[in-house]
This record gives sequence, structure tokens and C-alpha cells, in this order.
Amino acid sequence: MAALSSPYATETVSRKGLPANQLAASGARKFVRALLTERAAAPPATAGPGAPAISSELIYTAVLLTSELVTNAVMYAGTDIDVTCRLEHGPPPDPETGSGPATVGVVLEVSDRHPARGVRGGVDARTGEPGYGLQLVSALSEAWGVTYRRSVKTVWFRLEATEGEPVSPSQLPAAEDGAEPAARPGRPVAVRPAAAHAAEWADRGGPSFLAETSELLAGQLDQDMVTALAAQLLVPRLADWCAIWLSTEGGGRQLSRVWHVDERRIPPLRADLERDPPREMFRTGGTPWPWPEHAGASPAGGSALAFPLTARDTDQGVLLLGRAGQLRMTDTVVRMVEDVARRVAQAVHTARQYTRQTTISLALQRRQLPASLASIKGVDTAIVYEPHGEGQTVGGDFYDVFPMGVRRWCFLLGDVQGKDPEAMSVTGLARHLVRLLAREGHGVESVLGRLNLAMAEETAEALEMSGEQAGARFLSLLYGELEVDPGVPGARCTVASAGHPPPLHMFVDGTVEPAAEPQMLLGIDEGTEYQASSFDLRPGETLLCVTDGVTERRCGNWQLDDNDGLIEVLRDGLGLGAKALAEHVRRAAHDFGTGPVEDDLSVLVLQALMPTVEPRA
Repeated sequence: MAALSSPYATETVSRKGLPANQLAASGARKFVRALLTERAAAPPATAGPGAPAISSELIYTAVLLTSELVTNAVMYAGTDIDVTCRLEHGPPPDPETGSGPATVGVVLEVSDRHPARGVRGGVDARTGEPGYGLQLVSALSEAWGVTYRRSVKTVWFRLEATEGEPVSPSQLPAAEDGAEPAARPGRPVAVRPAAAHAAEWADRGGPSFLAETSELLAGQLDQDMVTALAAQLLVPRLADWCAIWLSTEGGGRQLSRVWHVDERRIPPLRADLERDPPREMFRTGGTPWPWPEHAGASPAGGSALAFPLTARDTDQGVLLLGRAGQLRMTDTVVRMVEDVARRVAQAVHTARQYTRQTTISLALQRRQLPASLASIKGVDTAIVYEPHGEGQTVGGDFYDVFPMGVRRWCFLLGDVQGKDPEAMSVTGLARHLVRLLAREGHGVESVLGRLNLAMAEETAEALEMSGEQAGARFLSLLYGELEVDPGVPGARCTVASAGHPPPLHMFVDGTVEPAAEPQMLLGIDEGTEYQASSFDLRPGETLLCVTDGVTERRCGNWQLDDNDGLIEVLRDGLGLGAKALAEHVRRAAHDFGTGPVEDDLSVLVLQALMPTVEPRA
């Protein structure tokens, strides 16, 4: 640790370098805790008699937020880390005018050497607990920001001391590493605010705390993240430790989160609580609860209270708070905890509703695409599929490769207008209908004609029912057949394109030409007749099929396929196998534009294999 002298008498700077490993977060906590505890016990003379003290609550918050940011840096940057602590002491009040109140600011900076990586939540490599990064920083700090330099990214936050008592040696428990209690300067310690300040803090900071809690929980769609955030907000402000049980579908309780101001006590405390879960639904808040053995004090020296988590008149779980000594439950504190419990319960209810809907949606999505591609003897196949919608496994694009007897295989690549759940339902309908028609003996042209008729009829019914053009669903589809003769290398290919980017046929010398003529979208005119093209796919030759997410990838006013851009991409991949070529095209689409991909992206490659030569005996 290096201490640097500031050119200003009102600022001191300390810095510590840390390797990017599982011990980094623990090392950062010890560094910040030791430094701030030392300064709280012995403030500099420049602070003046009227300066606010560095309270134990501020120390805890600084340690928590630093740990989160270091965890994020380890997970997402993976470089060495610098933790810098700046203590800013404002001038003492003017003795004559009394103006200019003294202030104490604590600025923590966490720097890594990977500025290209963004900042987000991670998972603590030491404890396995999830990290919440900027969510907590935004809720708990006075100010924060991210500074990008050429080779360094720095995330910083500022805390300001409020009125409170300085940390005294008698308040300091054992160090985090489990050594004997220590009161000498520089020793890392875990601190907690005196219980007497809980009621005062609730009166003074309650409204803003509830607002922060609501903002932090709003939009959280994972119930375990909700309980993790709630526990870290309540400890140490209102309790030394917190536990949250959630109700299960079977009527039982599952311990979702345990948090303690002394991190060493979390595992044994969790074990105590799991042995004796709440077995009844609490009706009122502040119900006494037996003191757990490993909560950090003797049974006579601690108190715990349970609060129900209820939303929409349904039991969501139980919130348990514990503090060494008597838990000060004034009317203000009780109302605050009950308000927090209601917010937590509502957030859990919302997260569970989202999870149920997401589970159903994902189950439906998985049925829209085949579990795997059929293996074609003598032809190598590969698919790259990237749905555009966040959290989706299926979008408007769909594909399939399936056998029709011993020597014939069918393949398709399609794109439904739109990306909503209704569009995804059309993908499943189209794929299964193509399979059904193919098994009934319909060839390429007949399959497209009958699918077009079905789509047109469905569009007409939608328009009749809704009276709006928005009810129409149009479909582009590339559909073909491969016929393989066991005695002849390569395959005979028949393919047709209905409103789809035409497939590209690449020969062994690098020549590329379209393999089908463009024709009308499916579902527009029920009388449309489709024509197919047939050709030989000889050994070493490739058929490339893509959706418009590839051809219409934009860079300014240009699209990737302008001036035969896709042909050039394909030609650049000459000599690659099917899987490598599909990845080459995908990468080219991403690299063509500087912004995110705005559509589903699909690539299907069919490549006739070169015949193998058996060695002579």
C-alpha cells in the first residue's frame, strides 16, 4: 500500500495494487476497512473540531461498494487492479462568521487495465455470491462515475460523512481473517453502527432510504437478486444480520438469502437457520424469533424479529432481522421495516410472475426449431443462428434439415415478418407444415405452392377478424432437396426461393453464382406458382443460404450485399469447411457494421465432401 501526499492540505490519498484473482475482493475490503477505521479513530488536525466524523456506517458502505466493484473488475476485466482511497477534508468553519461547514468526503476508485470492457454485475469468486455493481453504487453513494483512458478504466464513487460517533477500539470485533480482536491502527476490522442510532437514522433518513429501496428493486426479475439486494440494504442500517425465506409451491420455506455484517458468520448462521425454518404464516410484523447460535452474541445479548412478506394477499415469505443487544423497534422503525417488507414481497411476486411466463415462453420457443440437423452422407452441413430479441432462443428466422428416405434430404431456411410471439408461432407452423407436405410426397414447387395457399388463407382470416393490415403475416422461405447416389460423389440439388435472399453456389475454383431466381413472398397471392432450379453440387462445392439479417446488415447507407458483397465474403472463405465457413459469414456480418445487429441472423451451409481414397493393400 502506498500513501501519497496531496498538493492540498485537505486531501490524503492511499493506493493499493491487487492481482486479478479470487482474493482481490477480500484484499480490497481489508485495505479500505483498515484505512477508514484508522482515520475515524484519529482524524487529522486539519479536520477541525467541527468536522463530521467518519462513522462505522460510512465505513461499511465504502467496504461493500469497493468489494462489488473489485469483484466486477476481476470477472469482466481480468487484469491487475488498483484501489485508490481519497479522503477530502473541507476547511473548518470560520470562527468569526461560522460559515463554511466542515465536510469529510471519501472517494474510492477501482481501476483496471481493460477499458474496452463495460461495467456490470458479477459473481464473487470467493463466496459465489452474485455481485450487483453499479446498482448498489447508484443507490448508496453521493455520486459516482466511470472514467475511460487509453489503457485504464476507473469506476469511482463518493461518500460524505454524516453526523455520528467516531469508531472506538471497543467497537471493533475480530478481523475478517479470523485473527484475534485488534485495536491498533491499520488492522483490518469489521465494524457496525451502535444499535442506539437505528431509531435516529430511521427518523432522519427513512424516506430517502425507502425511495432508494424502491428504485433498486424496481425492474428486478430474479427473486434471488431481489432478496440479495434487500439484505445488503438492511444490514447494517437496521440490523447486524438478515435472513429471507421465500415460500415454495409445496407450502414450505426456502432460505434464499443470509447476510451478516461479519462475513465470516454467514455460513454457520445459514446452517442454524436452515435447521429451523418458519413453519407458519406471520400476520403482523415484529414477531420475536429465537436467537440463532452462530449469530454473533449470546442468546441473552441479541434479539431477532420476523416480518411477513405479503403481496396481493399471498404469502411470499418471511424477513428476519437480528441485532446484538435489544433491537430498537420504535414505531418509526417498525413502519419502515414493514414498508421495506412490502416492497420486497411485491418485487418477489413480480419476479415469480416473470419467471413463470419466461419458462412457458422458452418451452414454446424450443419447439419451433429442430433439436439437431440431420446428417447427410457425403454432404457436410452447418448452421449459425442468432435471434435478435434479448433472452430469446427463437426469433423470426427458422431452419430445418430432415431426411426423406435413404437417398433424399430436405432443407429450409425461412424468415417470418415480425419478431413478436405471434411471429414465432408462425415459424413453428411453417416448419412443421413443410415436413408434413414433404412426407406426403410433394416436391419443392408443390410444397411452396401449398404453403403459400395456407399462409394466404390465414392472412385473409386475420384481416377479416381484425380489419387491420397488421394482422397479415408474410413469410420468406428458401426450400430445397438433396438427392444422393451412393455410387456418385456429391448430390443433386433442387431449390427455390420465395421472397428470400437467393442461395449462392460456389465452385471449387472460387466462382460464385446465384442458385435460384427470386420469387414472391409466401402469403401475398394465393395463386402464385413457384419454379425450382436443379443443379449438381459436386465434391468441394458449397451452397450458402442466409436470411436478410446477413444481406441487409448496414454500415451507414450501405448494406453488406450491395455490389455483390455477400459473394465476396463467400469467395474469401474458399477452402474452409462447412462450420468454419458459416462462422466466417457470421463474423463478416458483425464486422460490417459498427452498431449492434438489428435483426435475426441465420447462415446455413451445405458442402459436398471430397471422396476419400482407400489405401491400396
